[in-house]
Amino acid sequence: MIDFPLHLAESLSSRPPVIVVGEETGEAIRSWAGDRAHYVFQEQRLGTGHAVLQARSHLEHKTDCVLTLYGDMPLLRQETLEELIRLYRDSDAAMAMVTVIRENPRGFGRVLRDEDGFVLRVVEEPEATPKQLAIRELNAGIYIFKSEFLWPNLPQLEPSAEKGEIYLTDMVELAVRKGHHVVDLVLDNPTETMGVNTRIDFAAALGALRQRINEQWMLRGVTLIDPATTYIGPNVTIGRDTVIYPNTSIRGETNIGENCQIGPNSLLIDTQIGHRCRVLISVLEQAAMDADSDIGPYSHLRKGAHVSEGAHVGNFGEIKNSTLGPGAKMGHVSYLGDATVGAEVNIGAGTITCNFDGHRKHPTEIGEQAFIGSGSMLVAPLHIGPRAKTGAGSVVTHDLPADTLAYGVPARPKQLSDQSVEQENECEPSSDDPAQ
Repeated sequence: MIDFPLHLAESLSSRPPVIVVGEETGEAIRSWAGDRAHYVFQEQRLGTGHAVLQARSHLEHKTDCVLTLYGDMPLLRQETLEELIRLYRDSDAAMAMVTVIRENPRGFGRVLRDEDGFVLRVVEEPEATPKQLAIRELNAGIYIFKSEFLWPNLPQLEPSAEKGEIYLTDMVELAVRKGHHVVDLVLDNPTETMGVNTRIDFAAALGALRQRINEQWMLRGVTLIDPATTYIGPNVTIGRDTVIYPNTSIRGETNIGENCQIGPNSLLIDTQIGHRCRVLISVLEQAAMDADSDIGPYSHLRKGAHVSEGAHVGNFGEIKNSTLGPGAKMGHVSYLGDATVGAEVNIGAGTITCNFDGHRKHPTEIGEQAFIGSGSMLVAPLHIGPRAKTGAGSVVTHDLPADTLAYGVPARPKQLSDQSVEQENECEPSSDDPAQ
């Protein structure tokens, strides 16, 4: 939640923003945001004016103006704040504020104006009369203050009679009373100022954010078959003419190229997808797919998985911290862990890289154009040379040189002749191999 206003603040100023934190959330926010911000602690919850006052030592005499944002407004847009800043700069006012017209006040303060339409003051909902409660112009709580006005006058605010809190909104009335000019920006879209106080508000904000993001991508040439069931994170990028199918969630720092097909029923997190890729009913986490590769259905690319150009991962495949080389194929029910697979390799159904010995992970290397027979167990650490082959059901425990055939339990190597692969696979096992 805090990332949205924090990102806005970072986009508008070269100075690190100041976050006012409380006892319950301070450590969690600090550990998450790190050195992106300065932190001040509000020991007592004495209102918004008191919260801003905690930041005085970080800001007074260091900046000519101060922008205040709430930590629970994820839908506020950068364009809106840029417009507010222009309004403030052009008017030379003591402060500028954002207001919104909305039927559901959601606890926001009411904006009172004089006969000429100038803002007089803001009255908080608990303090408002029935007549004032009927007003539908609401204070969004977003302000820009001239520093030379803010810091001398903020300590003069009196606690409210109702709650004993110091309201930052009272700065509006104080500015008018002292003859200063207050300018306001009235938003056309009330959704931007939606605050999140409950899980119901949270769901509503997510729905509005999802719709905004989805509409942006459709206007940029991305096809969403069912926008209502498509979830795209704010940091995702998608190329033109890509199609996103229903029940797909794309999150984190995921980048998708052009002319891809993603979904249905897929989850992508912090994953890089090249052009013309296909992801069908699969999960990808911190993985990469190069151009013209495909995966699924029901497969899983875990952290460090890399599917190279033109490679194929079929049904129920899992890859972790491994590279599947260009043009390689891993069609059915297989697992690659800590493996490097060369170009044009065929991974037969049921192949497993046995990479963990109970204490450490070990690597497997498979050379280009190797053929791994169905049901092979590759016990790492292991190196299989280019064009080597394993028979179905083999348990390979030792390195295989290039152009070698191995089969059996444990697998025994045999140098390949010029005969076809089919002939070699049809050979009867030796009579002295009891496992066969």
